[in-house]
Amino acid sequence: MLDDLDRRLLRLWQDEPSLAPAELAERARITVSKATRRLAKMQESGVIEGVGSIIDWTALGYAVEVSLRVTLDKTVSRSFEAFIEAARKVPEVTQIQTFLGRVDVRLNIVARDMPHYHDIYRDHILSLPHIADIEALMHIARIKSEESLPL
Repeated sequence: MLDDLDRRLLRLWQDEPSLAPAELAERARITVSKATRRLAKMQESGVIEGVGSIIDWTALGYAVEVSLRVTLDKTVSRSFEAFIEAARKVPEVTQIQTFLGRVDVRLNIVARDMPHYHDIYRDHILSLPHIADIEALMHIARIKSEESLPL
């Protein structure tokens, strides 16, 4: 498990992911080699899955975000697998989540505008396999979007 030093490193890195290992070590008040070893150990154990960039879709011209709640036809064998495999191929689908309950899958979709969303929905979403029911929820505002954990 993680010790206090590991948690401190993770907190510092979550707060400022652009920190180089030397800067991270300095802020954690440890040597660069110790910080590098600790980070490598957390990567090997799967605590740190990778380092990425957060892209502001609106800055790239995507003004519409829609969540689709999908119920699948569960009478068909492998309906989940076939649906998810096909949904992964739609470039505008930015997130796929599965659930237990009435709703089976949630797709998050971005589009430039409503006509673009309509094209995506008509040409790509409605052709996904095994859909029994679908409900669209238009995003109005993002109130909180937090990737950090309370470490």
